[in-house]
Amino acid sequence: MEHNHPVDQYTLEELQSLLAEKRMKIRRERLAYYRRTGRIVTGTVVESGFKPGRILNEPGEVKEPAAVPSKRKIWIDRLLVGIEIVAVIGLVFVLLNGVSILRNLNKEVASSLVQPTLAPTAIIQAVVLPSGHTPPNAPGGVQPNEEEIPAHLRPLVQSMAAIPLPTASPEQAVRIQIPAINVDAPVIQGDGWEQLKKGVGQHAGTPNPGEGGNVVLSAHNDVFGEIFRDLDKLKTGDTIVLFTNLRTYTYVINQSRIVLPAQVEVMSPTTDSVVTLISCYPYMVDNRRIVITAVLKNS
Repeated sequence: MEHNHPVDQYTLEELQSLLAEKRMKIRRERLAYYRRTGRIVTGTVVESGFKPGRILNEPGEVKEPAAVPSKRKIWIDRLLVGIEIVAVIGLVFVLLNGVSILRNLNKEVASSLVQPTLAPTAIIQAVVLPSGHTPPNAPGGVQPNEEEIPAHLRPLVQSMAAIPLPTASPEQAVRIQIPAINVDAPVIQGDGWEQLKKGVGQHAGTPNPGEGGNVVLSAHNDVFGEIFRDLDKLKTGDTIVLFTNLRTYTYVINQSRIVLPAQVEVMSPTTDSVVTLISCYPYMVDNRRIVITAVLKNS
């Protein structure tokens, strides 16, 4: 709209119209400049108050252009991501290691709670080996040989004589046979002075024939029937037969030795089924013991 007359002759409406046209022209020039520089997309409308660097996607909508991150910021972001990954891996390692430590600790605690089954300590109820006595030709004749027993232990030996004998059982030994030396004698429970007058005595507390352990049997060699007089003639491989009211057990001799009266360890319990025969030695001297050991063969 063209106006050629002086300014003071313009009406208020005409002045407002001229001002609006001027502003529109300026906007168009600025819009054209932004389009040439690629700051806005062709076809968008720029509002009043438009600032350089802002883009209109829709009429009346202004969008700030995305800022391009610097290389320094990119490397910082990558570093932070790497730190996070390392932290996560470290946390996983700590958790797994903690589980492993806890499992090992539980195993150690469990193993400490499991105690081995303790074998009972052998209680030797003898100070000297049984069947000890003075020789028949000694002054005073045959009697228990107290000289074999240390003086301070004699009261203990006397108290052991009062130990009750086991209750009779069909599994107890009742007879012994040793074919190689023609022995066939009864077996009595207990190996005290009075029991050994009646036959072969079984030491109280030792197992029955056929059971695991050491069956200890004693008899005299030169008095009261001289049942074990010829034990020194036995050889490895000879047999000993023990009878109960239920079964017969055969043992095979594997050892013969001469020991001192105080070597009571020959009476110690064993894990295998064995029988130990004990008698005074030598014949008519009786200052030592002969010990025969045999292992169970069959029943």
